[in-house]
Amino acid sequence: MSLRILALDASTDLCSVALGDHSGFVERRERAGQRHSELMLPMVRSLLDAAGTTLAQLDAIAFGAGPGSFTGLRIACGIAQGLALGAARPVVAVPTLAAMAEAARVLHGASRVYAALDARMREVYVAAYEFDGERWNERVGVAVVAPDAAPLPLQSAWLGVGPGFDAYPALRERLAARLSGCDPTLEPSAAVVGSLGLRGLAAGEACDARDAAPIYVRHRVALTVAERTAGMTL
Repeated sequence: MSLRILALDASTDLCSVALGDHSGFVERRERAGQRHSELMLPMVRSLLDAAGTTLAQLDAIAFGAGPGSFTGLRIACGIAQGLALGAARPVVAVPTLAAMAEAARVLHGASRVYAALDARMREVYVAAYEFDGERWNERVGVAVVAPDAAPLPLQSAWLGVGPGFDAYPALRERLAARLSGCDPTLEPSAAVVGSLGLRGLAAGEACDARDAAPIYVRHRVALTVAERTAGMTL
């Protein structure tokens, strides 16, 4: 019997939810800005209603765990926990940058992916993953760094993906000798979170809803007055 999962992602300003199994996902997505908390639950209800199913009939709930927007991560985690607790379902926390690597494999056939998200405050979230035919293996650990100090993978021929490359030209310059190409338009979404969530569920990586937590990487949760005045955001 095929496992079925609900997936949520709010790690960027894109709000997305997806419902599906190993045969594929139906996804709702919208450019949310700061409206994730307003949009996500209605999107979930719409998907469940359209599928004629309930949370209790699903096997788990997955969410994009980060790194990413502090507020978005808290919203996705909190909603996943609330829904899972009410339906007595487990939760799978999916790393956001790994989900971007999976999206690059699906869209571009990539097996080596260097993912980058704008971390604001003149920094970028980065990680590199290599696909071995069954799962993604981390080759550069998740970090938040200045674009011109991004860690270099040992090998070459990596596909750079994510808006971090668009936000910081210095990042592409730093990695130029290691990249085979770049897609700065690729973003995380609930469908790929769901796909990795299914693998995690099958591998026994789900947790009790109470134990689910975001992956912040940067642990600052507030800006100074001077930083806010300068227009910085977290």
